Amino acid sequence: MRHILEIDDLSSEELARVLDLAAAPDPAKVLTGKGMALIFEKPSARTRNSMEMAVVQLGGHPVYIAANEIGLDTRESVEDVTNTMAGFHAAIGARVFEHSTVERMAAVDRVPVVNLLSDQSHPMQALADLLTVRREFSELAGRTVAYIGDANNVARSLALGAGLAGMNFRISTPPEYAFAEADLDRIRATGLEPEILDRPEDAVAGADAIYTDTWTSMGQEEEAAQRRRDFEGFTVDERMMGFAQVGAIFLHCLPAHRGEEASDDVLDGPRSRIWIQAANRMHAARGLLSWLLNEAQE
Repeated sequence: MRHILEIDDLSSEELARVLDLAAAPDPAKVLTGKGMALIFEKPSARTRNSMEMAVVQLGGHPVYIAANEIGLDTRESVEDVTNTMAGFHAAIGARVFEHSTVERMAAVDRVPVVNLLSDQSHPMQALADLLTVRREFSELAGRTVAYIGDANNVARSLALGAGLAGMNFRISTPPEYAFAEADLDRIRATGLEPEILDRPEDAVAGADAIYTDTWTSMGQEEEAAQRRRDFEGFTVDERMMGFAQVGAIFLHCLPAHRGEEASDDVLDGPRSRIWIQAANRMHAARGLLSWLLNEAQE
């Protein structure tokens, strides 16, 4: 049984295959007559819509399940909920607070489990990011992505995916928001040595893709004022984009806090690919599910 809790649960070859399937115009209906449970402890417009439409395009029936409908570890244990859902569905997707929740679901090992987001990882976003860059530049190997901001779950999955794809990865973040050593060890295991730079301008210089994310993620609202102070000077604006490679693109996983991590003229400018990137969440999900529910289980 294969599960995708982080993007490096795929090999480099498997990642390339998933991206190929994501780009396929007429995917095989691997979910015909089947359902997929989509469990959401944390809400998300992009994750819900992309996953539901991906399941529909594969011939299946998505079932959205809000946190208060099942009460993980309050009404029922994570394991009991997983066993119940496995009786109805061909796969389970879960967007959760703690990464240990999806690890416990996968340990039940009855149907494939896909991490739709946890405090540690966001593999579905990273797949969409890589798909966006590949569609823009035709290939990933040798391209450079510069991440400006908090070394959070999005940055971690992106770095791992970049390593698997043979890309270069740079990050600029205040020291107190940097990757933990364990994260750096895992990133290096993909063959990538990430560049960690103090000045965001240095990270952006000559890069093919400039990426940022909100400085304050869901559940960190009490830290918002302090984070705005800590990230002063890290806003991606036109001046900063000017250091990038000619033809560079701008990426953001959304939702954006306009005027904080990125300026309006960048978010809405000609180099922005944020809406294509958002739409690619659906295509990436379809590619992963096509592979996971067919080729990976053979």
